[in-house]
Amino acid sequence: QVQLLESGGGLVQAGGSLRLSCAASASGFSISAMGWYRQAPGQERELVTTIARDGSTNVADSVKGRFAISRDIAKNTVYLQMNSLKNEDTAVYYCYARMSLRGSGLGDFSYWGQGTQVTVSS
Repeated sequence: QVQLLESGGGLVQAGGSLRLSCAASASGFSISAMGWYRQAPGQERELVTTIARDGSTNVADSVKGRFAISRDIAKNTVYLQMNSLKNEDTAVYYCYARMSLRGSGLGDFSYWGQGTQVTVSS
């Protein structure tokens, strides 16, 4: 069974920083990518940033230069360091993982965490 356990959300003032963590519990699975999406009230879920198995990253323009993704491969964990936070960064942040079951012959499937709230106040 796959679980993505997020932590680190909360309330922060504009200009401040937060660090999110996501640990994947995925015995028997091969992880091809992990990352973060976010969803603000009344809006669709959008990409924040992802990191692939080879270390390549994909970063939304809105967070470039402010947010950074990193990982601990041994722990199946990704981190999102968020600096210079703005009011518009307020959203529920979802951990994402793309994984395949080893030996199944099946392709990748997407998995999501339960979400963690990030609120940036003025």
